[in-house]
Amino acid sequence: MPVTPKANSLFPARAPEGLTDQRRQEKKSSVIDVKQLRQTSFRRRYFGRALHVVDIENLAGTGLPTLTRVSEVQGQYLACLRFGAGDQVVLAASHIALLNAGLGWPHARYRVRSGKNGADLELIDVLEHENVAARFGHVVIGSGDGGFTAIAASLATHGIHVTVVSRWGSLAQELAKVAGDVIYLDGPLAAAA
Repeated sequence: MPVTPKANSLFPARAPEGLTDQRRQEKKSSVIDVKQLRQTSFRRRYFGRALHVVDIENLAGTGLPTLTRVSEVQGQYLACLRFGAGDQVVLAASHIALLNAGLGWPHARYRVRSGKNGADLELIDVLEHENVAARFGHVVIGSGDGGFTAIAASLATHGIHVTVVSRWGSLAQELAKVAGDVIYLDGPLAAAA
């Protein structure tokens, strides 16, 4: 036996007034437009945003950079590149270098992995699995390691501008070939700044 709602004496049940078929259709279409807007806003690429993935051990030139060295590298990096309001920095290091990296380069997202190429693997993981091509228009790779070559080439084929920041003598030639720009921290641009 179906249950019918009882009319409440305080809140009498009544049909909505003034809702014609045309208004119902307009209301329905406005809901669809909002849904479409939400779906497309997540797919929109933010061309002004840049993702900076930094292997601090590579840029510092040592497996265990001191707090002073990390601060120096950050200063050189900021002197060579402009940061926008929506830019993000992901910094990777081994577990023994993490404290100096975090204190020397604050306001970044930190990834930790020890072992051979641990920092590189963490940053490559970010580039491969965090939908970077849909979220950023520019990727800056702060490392000269050749392990970034395949992911840099893949990002470039998706229309992402790739910049590589490295030190003289530590940039892999295959990575330099796929990069849109190469900036040397200890090169003429850094010396002029």
